[in-house]
Amino acid sequence: MKIASDGVILKILWITCRVHWRIVATGLYMLSAKGLSKKYATFTVVNDVSLDVARGEIVSVTGPSGAGKSTLLHLLGGLDKPDAGSVLIDGTDLLKLPAKKQARFRNDHIGFVFQFHHLLPEFSAVENVCMPLWIKGLGKKEAAEKAREMLAVVGLSHRLENKPSELSGGEQQRVAIARALVTGPSVVMADEPTGNLDSENAHLIHRLFLDLRQQLGQTFIMITHNDALALMTDRTLMMQDGRIVNERRNGR
Repeated sequence: MKIASDGVILKILWITCRVHWRIVATGLYMLSAKGLSKKYATFTVVNDVSLDVARGEIVSVTGPSGAGKSTLLHLLGGLDKPDAGSVLIDGTDLLKLPAKKQARFRNDHIGFVFQFHHLLPEFSAVENVCMPLWIKGLGKKEAAEKAREMLAVVGLSHRLENKPSELSGGEQQRVAIARALVTGPSVVMADEPTGNLDSENAHLIHRLFLDLRQQLGQTFIMITHNDALALMTDRTLMMQDGRIVNERRNGR
């Protein structure tokens, strides 16, 4: 029996380590951020933050105003550039992509929902949901079909042709969620998605996120000030002074 040389063994170990890293980067964790930091002038807003998010996980981020929550979300989604650190989404290093490729990656792989729905007032619900698909290059017919399907998923199949002014606050936010989901993103990043809603509609939106995870296997990272709603998520990260200072696993 021939025994492999030390060089061959080292090469096998090196290949094994690379394969293991790829499994972690693209399998176990959908998103992995390491050492993210961001300063504005001399003020450090995000200070050496690292986190991993599993596929299909719903993670909430809480903390006082000014803790760095929204800035962290913008760094994770490539909306702002960190001074240091890395963000891997589905194994792609988002921050190393050239500007045009990064914009295309965001449109295809990341959905955003904000406190203000940012719907275009002159367009119907279905047309607003079509926007990311039109940017992606889909034809009008195919885009409209996908948009109608997603509006049905969020419970708005009866409001397809209504403009934002004809919808309630909760319905407007559901349209924004459908728009975030319509491209089939790897992750939806939501910044205070229920901040402008009453408690009943806020609870319904959070229930919708849970239902979407069940139906679509969707991953969510959500900023919220509402600890009762944060308890509905799988895991809560608590931020203070630009750092994650605590982590809580929520039993539902």
